[in-house]
Amino acid sequence: MPYFIYRLGPVGTLQQLESHDSFSAASAQAKKLRATLPEKSLDRVKVIFADNPLQAEELLTQVRQPGPPGEE
Repeated sequence: MPYFIYRLGPVGTLQQLESHDSFSAASAQAKKLRATLPEKSLDRVKVIFADNPLQAEELLTQVRQPGPPGEE
């Protein structure tokens, strides 16, 4: 399964930027992309592991329950 890199906009928009076969390559590229975001940008760059882009987008839009106190 590939690692997808997405740009998440402030109003829930998703834009697939790239996909990579290894986590290290995806993580390194995501860090580079985050560094190019304007300082005041509300956009986020995320790496997600999924079978395909549709599953990746589904995972990225799921509302997650908060974890135990102290975890973020």
